[in-house]
Order: sequence, then C-alpha cells, then structure tokens
Amino acid sequence: MKSRVRELREAQGWSQAQLGERLEVSRQTINAIETGKYDPSLPLAFRIARAFGEPIESIFLFEDVS
Repeated sequence: MKSRVRELREAQGWSQAQLGERLEVSRQTINAIETGKYDPSLPLAFRIARAFGEPIESIFLFEDVS
C-alpha cells in the first residue's frame, strides 16, 4: 500500500519522532510506514488520518499488484 504520510508530515513541519509521539508509536514505525515496509493497523490508520485532518483513503492508496 502506498501512503502520503511523509508528504503530509513534511508539510506540517513535523519530524518522524514528533509524529510518532502524537500517534503514540515509535519513530521507526513512522519510518516503516513511510517507506512502505509496514502497513498500519486500522486503528493506527484512523489516528494518522485524524492527525492530518484527512480521510484515510486520501492518505493510504491501495495498489493492486495482480
């Protein structure tokens, strides 16, 4: 799944650590989401969407790999 987390985080001027603190996850988790190595749980995806004030589907973009 592709995400716009890095783009949105940088637009806010937040570091990965700062976003992690807001979401109560580690900086490493934010890095893994941004690099596509980890897909967040649904509750975490909702927290990310609330942090940026955007709908989930505008942040996380499904890529069909078939």
